[in-house]
Amino acid sequence: MMELHKRRKALTEPETRFYMKQILHGVTYLHERKIIHRDLKLGNLFLDDELHVKIGDFGLAAKIEYDGERKKTLCGTPNYIAPEILNKKGHSFEVDIWSIGCIMYTLLIGRPPFETNTLKETYEKIKKCDYSINRTIAKNAKQMIMAMLQQDPKQRPKVQILAQHEFISRGYCPSTLPVSSLTMEPRFQQQIDRKPLIELNVPNTGEPMVTSPQKDVHNSIAAGGMSGGLNTFNAKENFSILRSMIGKVLKCKPARKAKFLDEMSDPAAQPIIWVSKWVDYSDKYGFGYQLSDESVGVMFNDTTKLIMLPNQINVHYVDRHGVEVYMTLENYPVQYEKKIKLLTYFSRYMREHLMKTGANEVKEADTMSRTPHLHQWCRSTSGVLMQLTNGTVQMNFSDHTKIIMCPLMAAITYIDDDKSFRTFRFSSIEKMDVQKAFMRK
Repeated sequence: MMELHKRRKALTEPETRFYMKQILHGVTYLHERKIIHRDLKLGNLFLDDELHVKIGDFGLAAKIEYDGERKKTLCGTPNYIAPEILNKKGHSFEVDIWSIGCIMYTLLIGRPPFETNTLKETYEKIKKCDYSINRTIAKNAKQMIMAMLQQDPKQRPKVQILAQHEFISRGYCPSTLPVSSLTMEPRFQQQIDRKPLIELNVPNTGEPMVTSPQKDVHNSIAAGGMSGGLNTFNAKENFSILRSMIGKVLKCKPARKAKFLDEMSDPAAQPIIWVSKWVDYSDKYGFGYQLSDESVGVMFNDTTKLIMLPNQINVHYVDRHGVEVYMTLENYPVQYEKKIKLLTYFSRYMREHLMKTGANEVKEADTMSRTPHLHQWCRSTSGVLMQLTNGTVQMNFSDHTKIIMCPLMAAITYIDDDKSFRTFRFSSIEKMDVQKAFMRK
């Protein structure tokens, strides 16, 4: 879940509820067997392909041998460690409750509650239980965090009580989340009856569902290669971050040479979604592409976008101001007819004529999915450069090699002409000398 945090920062309340229910269920299982984990943190919570939470790393776990036993070992991770451990007063199951409180705070707020620039300051804040919630969240979410982050361990609720808390039991909790939520905020339906997406997209009025753009809306910048609206500001910021990272790598003098690229690879930082196919018809219509999750999109010359989800039914339209419209391939307003036909043409052409770059297994699109789409692109004699709205920047070179850079994960993925993936942290590249061909790109 640490990678999820790095990519998304703050999550929505339904997502937090989805993960918290699982975490509480897992910790209940441990506590009922008299086991204290003692190192619960995002880095020790893992997600499977269905985004189910798995609790791992039991290196610091301890078993309570008798009622009232208090452990004395100083252990834990700075941002999640409970005050009674720092004060060496002895500890028990309550330290896990404190850590869960820190996890929930981090999921909702986007950073740990006691994080500072120094370890000493962090520990002082923990001992004083000095934290603040400077982001608007639901009252019951705030109350649940405050119940867990109490200085006196005796005042913290047991994990079984927390599982019944109003924030968990009364709010909307999705039964599943789309994989796209690892990089993009899901699109939750607000209707009480929660009808299927196909029904919701095109109500009886014949009008499609419309979602307003995010607050940071900018005018479109230029036709043909860059979109306005959603995430324009973030796009500039992400480019700036990448420019800084690349600059450091090019200036550094590595201490040692990497004998094998696999020696420094980090699969955990591999991109979730990337461009697996593309076709440039910008001389007439626009730029078409297929993503690794089998979504297909077109960025038209007027800077509007059309994205077809992997189920090949649901379609998202984004106008030049960032307003999203949801419809289906079978049911859409007449003004979108030409662009829908072009989207199906692009999709058919790429399916029949182009090879994929490591595309993922096709899955039925989730009703909550908000797939990243192309924000801007440019083409040169060396290849084509593309940036997605999740911050990913991808360069496809004319020799069929590819580089995918993620500013949020501070990582770069290299795909060679044999379609082999290797992902590296920028920090690793700074320390080791890698192949000249890779650095040249």
